[in-house]
Amino acid sequence: MENIFQKINELSEKYRDYTAENLSKLVQIKSLSLGEKEVQLELKRQMEEAGFDEVKIDGLGNVIGRIGNGKKILAIDGHMDTVDMGNMDNWDFNPLGGEIKDGFVHGRGTVDQEGGPAAFVTTGRILKELGFDKDLTIYFVGSVIEEDCDGLCWKYIVEEDKIKPDFVISTEPTNLNIYRGHRGRMEMYVHFYGVSSHGSAPERGKNAIYMASKTALEIEQLHERLKFDEFLGKGSITISEITSGSPSLCAVSDYARIHLDRRLTWGETKESAVAEIEELIKGMNAKVEVLEYLETAYTGLEYGMEKYYPTWKIPVDHEIVQTGVSTFKNLFNKEPKIDKWTFSTNGIMTNGVYGIPTIGFGPGNEVLAHAPNEKVAIDDLVVASAFYAAFAYEI
Repeated sequence: MENIFQKINELSEKYRDYTAENLSKLVQIKSLSLGEKEVQLELKRQMEEAGFDEVKIDGLGNVIGRIGNGKKILAIDGHMDTVDMGNMDNWDFNPLGGEIKDGFVHGRGTVDQEGGPAAFVTTGRILKELGFDKDLTIYFVGSVIEEDCDGLCWKYIVEEDKIKPDFVISTEPTNLNIYRGHRGRMEMYVHFYGVSSHGSAPERGKNAIYMASKTALEIEQLHERLKFDEFLGKGSITISEITSGSPSLCAVSDYARIHLDRRLTWGETKESAVAEIEELIKGMNAKVEVLEYLETAYTGLEYGMEKYYPTWKIPVDHEIVQTGVSTFKNLFNKEPKIDKWTFSTNGIMTNGVYGIPTIGFGPGNEVLAHAPNEKVAIDDLVVASAFYAAFAYEI
């Protein structure tokens, strides 16, 4: 086997420029959630050019490339949608330029997270060149809509495409560390129903804004006492929006609504998070609502799910984590760091909902995700393309 790792390292290095140029082409195509069509066609073209056994685009718009035809299934996932550019004054270069310079590929999506897919296209090319023939099917997934609704793409792949892998590697940025989980999250509204009266006699009414304000202060306190997990850290809650309504600006507000961003640590669930808020609004004419996501993909398909994204973590001694560790050591003769993401990924669906063993390994530093001046080191892309190929031999 030692020989194979050496060959993989040589090939990933040999294809350094190929990987960087493929990523540059992807970055130059603007690909916000629900608008990924052009970038998906380019990814499909790259997979076909790399010699994948089969490449298709499913009904939701995910690009799925296949290599091998074995009983066991490994999926390597990377989402192709990006967030928008934000304030252009904060960028030192064109976010859609895809400029290759000073050992980096520059632009929106290089880290979050088209660098992973660019690396795994090269992985496919390496595996084909090595004549990969293990009893394994590998699906390379360029997924959609993750920035808008993490995991939705994998709900579709498992339930509609009927592909349920035995193992998943997420190529979200990990700084070339092995990640084994992250906090979950959910979005909630709290609706408050007051009674309007003339603004000159507010005592006749019941002000919904006051109800919402009192609850807001309680939520600030709630944040301090949420659960803590040794590995994943503390749960959190914050109010990201407050809106209100009234028959007139000379009247008591009869409706208010707050939007909650709730991050869930180990042991916290949708039910427990809802119950905490219901406790705070006891005695008020108010209700909690867990939000739904329902949008139309670029393919024209309408699809959705509840905005609850479960917490997940994989034990350190689990086969998939240990395979990642041995893969890394065989390639690079050093111990990898094992850690977690701060943000949320498609792992909420693959492991959080479906229980599929999932790890993360990806190029780039998550600090640059959603930030101006996003760029990824070409060295990272080379390491990632080698890691995915070696993992396929190691599993």
